[in-house]
Amino acid sequence: MPHDIIVYSTPSCPYCHMAKDYLDSKNIAFTDKNVAIDEDASEEMVKKSGQMGVPVIEIDGKVIIGFDRGAIDELLK
Repeated sequence: MPHDIIVYSTPSCPYCHMAKDYLDSKNIAFTDKNVAIDEDASEEMVKKSGQMGVPVIEIDGKVIIGFDRGAIDELLK
């Protein structure tokens, strides 16, 4: 069953690239929202996470702050 995944990121964030590369390496589809240019996505991210920093990863409604491979794997089980 596919997961509903959103990665809130910026182009200059190395951890954002690591998170997206990790999901790509597992052939997992996700929506990338660039909060540097998308003000609505930025506001959405802050509402969901309380965080201004990226990456923020949402998997099936659960939020992960930062690139946490273990937390990602746990939610993808």
